[in-house]
Amino acid sequence: MSKALVIFSGGQDSTTCLFWARERYDQVLALTFDYNQRHRREIESARQIAARAGVVHELLNLGAIFAGISPLTNDKESVEQYESSADLPGGLEKTFVPGRNILFLCVAANRAYVLGCDDVIIGVSEEDFGGYPDCRLDFIKKMESALAAGLDRQLNLVTPLIALNKRKTVELAMSLPGCMEALSFSTTCYNGTMPPCGSCHSCLLRQKGFAEAGVNDPLLAKV
Repeated sequence: MSKALVIFSGGQDSTTCLFWARERYDQVLALTFDYNQRHRREIESARQIAARAGVVHELLNLGAIFAGISPLTNDKESVEQYESSADLPGGLEKTFVPGRNILFLCVAANRAYVLGCDDVIIGVSEEDFGGYPDCRLDFIKKMESALAAGLDRQLNLVTPLIALNKRKTVELAMSLPGCMEALSFSTTCYNGTMPPCGSCHSCLLRQKGFAEAGVNDPLLAKV
């Protein structure tokens, strides 16, 4: 029986990965991390979406382990706001949380090993990644190699969105039964607000993706 563990934030990308996995594996498990993040609404989003998807969902509390300079883990730092996606500066965004995906993948590898999963799925993308070095394929391949060296069996790191921009991610979601409806419960906004702020890096990329795909964002239909 094929079995996969999805690192699941409750956002657009991980929700798409969750429903992608449901179409390809006999059993799918979802793992969400509580790391004292600014946008904690995503944890409730993850719970709701996992329940709707009918998958086993685990929430792990890591505490304030990533406290520091990123506004996603430091309430004293403000999330940068932009007029439109055309104004995004490129390069490394201030929202980068150093070591986050490194630790997530290590902990997820433990849970996958214990739960009997061969594949760990993570929704990173080289196209729309805010300059984050831990969203690149080179990083994923090196982490996969490191995990194999530290375990007595192979775990595969699967990245369904690695080469997709947000438009193509939306188009993929449209092809997956139940995914678009689930996206109406997702949280992408870096400020974690509802309705979304509409002007942070993440909101603007989401808006651009749905606009280029020519479909309405189901999340905004709820507002």
